Amino acid sequence: MCKRIIIQNGLVVDPESSTVSKKEIGILNGVFATVEEVREQGEAGIEYIDATDHYVAPGFIDLHAHVFKDYTELGIEPDLVGIEQGVTTLVDAGSAGYDHYHVFKESIIEKSRTEILAFLNISRKGLCNGLSELARLEELMTLEEAKEIFQKEKSLVGLKARMSGSVVKDSGIKPLIHARELADALGKPIMVHIGNPPPNLQEIFPLLLKGDIVTHAFHGKQHGILNEAGELIPEARSAVDRGVRFDVGHGTSSFSYKTMRKFKGNYNLPFTISTDIYKKNYSNPVGSLMTTMTKLLALGYTLPDIVTAVTKRAADTLHLKEQGTFRIGSIADVTIFVLKEEGMSTLIDSEGEEMSYHQVLTPYITIKTGKVAYTKENGRQNARVTPEK
Repeated sequence: MCKRIIIQNGLVVDPESSTVSKKEIGILNGVFATVEEVREQGEAGIEYIDATDHYVAPGFIDLHAHVFKDYTELGIEPDLVGIEQGVTTLVDAGSAGYDHYHVFKESIIEKSRTEILAFLNISRKGLCNGLSELARLEELMTLEEAKEIFQKEKSLVGLKARMSGSVVKDSGIKPLIHARELADALGKPIMVHIGNPPPNLQEIFPLLLKGDIVTHAFHGKQHGILNEAGELIPEARSAVDRGVRFDVGHGTSSFSYKTMRKFKGNYNLPFTISTDIYKKNYSNPVGSLMTTMTKLLALGYTLPDIVTAVTKRAADTLHLKEQGTFRIGSIADVTIFVLKEEGMSTLIDSEGEEMSYHQVLTPYITIKTGKVAYTKENGRQNARVTPEK
């Protein structure tokens, strides 16, 4: 049966043009279509969604989450931080390695309403055997194993290497050198977690190439991407010039208002927004992708800026050509949300700094591949979704 939806009266945030305008969005059999195409077969059977006073965007993509529930100490229920929060695609950032990816696929990917993609941990055990997975060089995935699993598992989008002292211990830069060899052979990007050294960024950044991703880029720890003057260290500037991408990766201890303000004040460079959300930071300080986006909005980034960071820019980073856009014929993932005026809300970064802001982004309706996948209970009465006749 032909599935037809028209979203009416919404404020459409288009990441292709960085504009916000009131217009209708048509969906036909799971892909975006013109409204005229949706109406070609008559009005009967069209599902109308009234998005009055709400914003409409392509489905949000969270580039960094940990959703290997029950098998790692970090894992959180994916739909809780995915579909139910307006996130149509979650990317698990290295929870699973080669040894457990089949379990991750069967227990998480195949059972979630949210689309799950993943960066594969370069340690065969991933985070299933503690959080110092790169301390044991003998447990690094081999090239033969990497080629085998990437050929088989289409949900894999790249490799994950967590390059901070607590993870690598005495291994230093060696795990990233190995990751570089794997990535070059596979033609896939590396997502690199940065934190407290060793190794230092002066060792890490020269190994990164166009398309690689630095997550936790805006942490408030020493030895970060900015010097005391708020300028990019030479190795970071060179990496950006080569096409290395910066990602927020909020997390428990990896997002600093102070760092972000300095970066914004000195540079107009693109980045992606992600949460690094997991079980222990779900309530505080991360909350959700929309909470993290609200923090960037409060810092002075515009709504089109932050929507682009979780749609088109995230999709481009993952080479997802049919997501993050309203282009006709692309996959009809949609996030409908509201900017609620709730008095002054307190937003906390990973350093404990508090910031007050008068608005907060709140999910309303989530559409995944052309079907309404989730509607907030408190918004259902106002959504005025007209069912098929």
